[in-house]
Amino acid sequence: LPLVSVLIGVSSQGEFLVEISGTTVTITCPFEGKGIKWNHPGGSQDTEERKLILKDHDSTPANLTCSSGNKKRQLYLNARVCATCEELDALAVAGIITADLLVTLGVLILVYYFSKSRKGRASAGGDSRPRGQKMQRPPPVPNPDYEPIRKGQREVYAGLEPRGY
Repeated sequence: LPLVSVLIGVSSQGEFLVEISGTTVTITCPFEGKGIKWNHPGGSQDTEERKLILKDHDSTPANLTCSSGNKKRQLYLNARVCATCEELDALAVAGIITADLLVTLGVLILVYYFSKSRKGRASAGGDSRPRGQKMQRPPPVPNPDYEPIRKGQREVYAGLEPRGY
């Protein structure tokens, strides 16, 4: 896995450099020289190195301090790490987005041309009616439950007269 460099904690004397790879976090102190002391949750350590390497970091936030002589700088580290993550560079992300847009545009063009050609076929189909005037539809077939009242059948509906309450 390639290293990812992140700048965190810019100060007037310099800046911390934080590199994350998998679950390993490497922090570079902004001070030059030897005799740099690191204070971190895992304990304090004196080192000749400007770099502090935190292996198997568990993504918990931490306050780190690096000091050289009477100079002291603090860093609040809130880095999310995972062992199975894959890193993508900007070019890969841009390629994925571009490919997605091209596929979407292709589907859009296909749908447009297929719908355009279907309209042409549907109107030119086997319809031999004259186009000049619109034909009127015949009235719908009446429902037998709602037959009109005919003369001589009034006795069937005699019981449906309005009642006075």
